[in-house]
Amino acid sequence: MADVEAPDDSAYYLDQVTITEDLDDDYQYEEVSVDEETIADGDEDLDAAVRVIEEASQDLKAALRREGVPGPAVIERPEVVDDFVRNYLLKMGMRKTLECFQTEWYELQQKGLLKEEDIQTVPDVYSRNQQLDDHVKLLRKEVDKFKDAANKAKDMYVKLRKERDFHRMHHKRVVQEKNKLVTDIKRLKKHYASYEPTLRQLKHKYETAMKEKMLSKLERDRAVGQVSGLQATLKNIETGRGEPVFLQGVHSSRELAKAGIGPTQQSLRQARNIEGLPGYDPSKDPTRSEFKRHPNDTEFPMDNRVNPYLTSQKTPTGHLTRTGGFRLTNTLHAHQLAISNLALHPRKEILVTTSDDHTWKMWAIPNGDIIMTGEGHEDWVSAADFHPSGTKLATTAGDSTVKVWDFAKTECTVTFAEHTHAAWDCAWHWTGDFLASCSMDNTSKVWDLNSERCRYTLRGHADSVNTITFLYYSNTLCTGSADKTISLWDARTGLCAQTFYGHMHSVNNVTFNLRGDTIASCDSYGVLKLWDVRAIATITSVDLGPHPTNRVAFDPSGQVLAVASNDGTVKMFEVGSGQVSSLTGHEDAVQAVVFDRKGEYLVSGGSDGTVRIWS
Repeated sequence: MADVEAPDDSAYYLDQVTITEDLDDDYQYEEVSVDEETIADGDEDLDAAVRVIEEASQDLKAALRREGVPGPAVIERPEVVDDFVRNYLLKMGMRKTLECFQTEWYELQQKGLLKEEDIQTVPDVYSRNQQLDDHVKLLRKEVDKFKDAANKAKDMYVKLRKERDFHRMHHKRVVQEKNKLVTDIKRLKKHYASYEPTLRQLKHKYETAMKEKMLSKLERDRAVGQVSGLQATLKNIETGRGEPVFLQGVHSSRELAKAGIGPTQQSLRQARNIEGLPGYDPSKDPTRSEFKRHPNDTEFPMDNRVNPYLTSQKTPTGHLTRTGGFRLTNTLHAHQLAISNLALHPRKEILVTTSDDHTWKMWAIPNGDIIMTGEGHEDWVSAADFHPSGTKLATTAGDSTVKVWDFAKTECTVTFAEHTHAAWDCAWHWTGDFLASCSMDNTSKVWDLNSERCRYTLRGHADSVNTITFLYYSNTLCTGSADKTISLWDARTGLCAQTFYGHMHSVNNVTFNLRGDTIASCDSYGVLKLWDVRAIATITSVDLGPHPTNRVAFDPSGQVLAVASNDGTVKMFEVGSGQVSSLTGHEDAVQAVVFDRKGEYLVSGGSDGTVRIWS
């Protein structure tokens, strides 16, 4: 190899040279086309160029990752001494010192005064210290961040612990109150149990006293009849126009009771015996309802009329017996408040709704056009019933009145106000001359529309009478009461003929089937019962609870029952199979249900103020 020439130690000189611009240069320059992808003039700076390069590098890396090609390895080159010093001085902002350092460094380097070991890379310890210093700073930032998170977690923990302590104290207080209530309930149960024997004894005494009162009344009536008969006989004997008549047909109530004859039959038999005596004057007999006879009073018809609807009775159609056979076809938003009852016109497609808003409304169905609105009651209207001719309407209300409305006059024509508490229900006699109503005052009343007075007050229930209805084309009334009993009454005499026992809670509604041999009743605990009128016994009992059942209605065939329930559904009960299904549509408790005369559709009304038509 050739010998390397030793560096010359002679001095160096700097000469100033001026470069002049040659304007007469004959070189032909070509026009360079501007690439569309070049950077705009306004953005042509170092930062934009660096950003473009970084984006291109990131795109390349993403493409390599998608293709699965590993990226190029990064080789870290050690930093030389002069670069290390320059970086340090720049970092510290010592620019003057940096200029001096560069001047001296280049002079020494040109003179060859710097040894090779002096211009090598910075020892690893310095780089390592720098890296460790940067790492320490990073860790300190993370420590500060984690410290803030820990403080927030601590505050949250303290807050949750306070909430836990609060809820724990609240739970302990609730448990103490619960234990106190349990203790009070046990004490009240013991207290009630101590009164139970006394109540049973008082009830027994009351029943005995009522029986004795009835027997005494019958004995008195019999004695009055005998006296009247004897006076008439004596008068005939004195005048010589008759023979003595012996009261062989009149027996005491005790003798009739021994023969197994009930109180109502006893009074009727004794009345018939007394009426057959010569000289008997019905106008002076206090046992007859005509004792204070009004000249306009109407005579009750004979109980021999046949129900004409029996001829159209048929078996239920297929859609009635299938589960969920009814479908909701129309909804009427009838009232702002709850609907309490419904009534269908006997011949036309007309519906009347009563409501808690103190009004009743008449609608054309199924299109839902309103025909008439009745205002006059001072409290909620509880029930309504059409006159058999369809020309009048009777309503009862919480203001304890019973009103009769005449459609031809478009006004209330009669108001009966003898009830002392709210009136619950009403029913027309098939002749249209009599109207029956029941009330919270524990009584029912029979009103004569011709004389516009109360003919009889039916007393016997020990609590509110909630429902009343006439047997079709008969003089028999049926009532249901909160005393858990159902009673049959003779409207001609105002006497109770029979009482049905079996409900364990308040009876809300009763109804007859078309044949009149079955009564359906429902109570406030959702129990539905069917009664055999002739056998005076329960046919079946179905629990539809736990929600109360408010109304019950037979379809014309008597094989399907619709029950209005407080759970917002209409329960459909098939008498033959005992199957129960539900019609869902109301948003609140269902208060009333009614079938049309042909059984083709069902109408229901609820506390949501709507009427729903199912067919």
